[in-house]
Amino acid sequence: MFLRRILPLVIVLLGVGGFVLLKTTRPKPAAAAPQERVWRVETQTVSPADHSPTLALFGRVEAPDRVRASAPVAGRLLSVRVRDGDRVAAGDLLARMDPRDLEPRLAQTRAEVAREQLKLRHDREALTQERALMDLAEAALGRADKVQAQRLGTAADVDQAREQLARARLAATLREQAINEHPARLAVLEAKLAEAERDAARGEVRAPFDARIGVVEAAAGDQVQPNQTILTLYPHDGLYLRAKIPGDRSQELRAALARGERLQARARHAGRGFGAILDRLAGEADARGVDALLRLEPDADLPLGAFVDLTLERPVAADTVALPYAALNGGERIYAVVDGRLRALPVERVGEIGEAGSAQGLVRAPGLAAGSRVMTTHLPNAVDGLKVEDLGETGGLTRVGAQVGAGAGAGQ
Repeated sequence: MFLRRILPLVIVLLGVGGFVLLKTTRPKPAAAAPQERVWRVETQTVSPADHSPTLALFGRVEAPDRVRASAPVAGRLLSVRVRDGDRVAAGDLLARMDPRDLEPRLAQTRAEVAREQLKLRHDREALTQERALMDLAEAALGRADKVQAQRLGTAADVDQAREQLARARLAATLREQAINEHPARLAVLEAKLAEAERDAARGEVRAPFDARIGVVEAAAGDQVQPNQTILTLYPHDGLYLRAKIPGDRSQELRAALARGERLQARARHAGRGFGAILDRLAGEADARGVDALLRLEPDADLPLGAFVDLTLERPVAADTVALPYAALNGGERIYAVVDGRLRALPVERVGEIGEAGSAQGLVRAPGLAAGSRVMTTHLPNAVDGLKVEDLGETGGLTRVGAQVGAGAGAGQ
């Protein structure tokens, strides 16, 4: 009975004693030396050089030299020979007004000019006769004065002779005045004739240059009013892109244009690429920037009003390097890999280079030497002096810092 009660206690004591004996006799492990974590990063070899930064823009096709062909006078439109989008050559007949609305006015003004010239000839002939009458009146007045002096005539006869002379002189004066006014009257009528001839010539609307028809706004048979637009057209080589330039870039581009630089742009519309040249900047600006006009290549063949994406070259920036955006930490510094450690370098953002989808940041780093290796992995915990392993430009690891860091820690 006693042995049955004490046996469990003996077993417990033996177990505790065995545990203490094993713990006190276990071998001591070697002390682990602390090891610095190494981060795997991708790098790129760079050398400062001259680059042309680019500017991504959004533009609209315009034709500043677009012509509006309008009706010279009120009348009926006899025919329209073109349609929207047609190509025409210089001198081609585009539309024609009914000549019956234009010829009567032309005939009337020609008749008025002929009448004025005929009136001048008659006035000159009449002036000769009126001067003869004036001479006769002067002679009659002399005879009347002589008769009255001999007391053979009355004073009324003398007054009547003087009145006849005055009338003759007045008629001659008025005739001379009409002849002197003839050049002015003729000039007015000739101006009206030139205007009528101009309107008659404009009754046939012809292309002033090789052009494309924009919009036809009237049809044959329409009754049009003076200055009413019949159609619009623009030159083949007169297409421009109007794009908004940020205000902080306008002075740079103006200076480049003043130096005679040809800043080119590449644009795309409907899956097709074409080129343009920066021609000029607008003289006014608004809160969004300044309008720029870029002349399209002659073979661009785009419709007016089309919207396109374009990339404009800016003036060359010296001593710059192109880096992926992952290499720009906060946009104000990069990290060079020197002897296995990161070295922070401040940078100046100049712009970007390349087209959308493949653009890189363009920076100027005064402390960056030619042939330097720059980290291109986005590492959120990057600091000056951090130890890294250079995987080169094809490391194959993800650029997300947390994943790169976790993988590097596991490897070490």
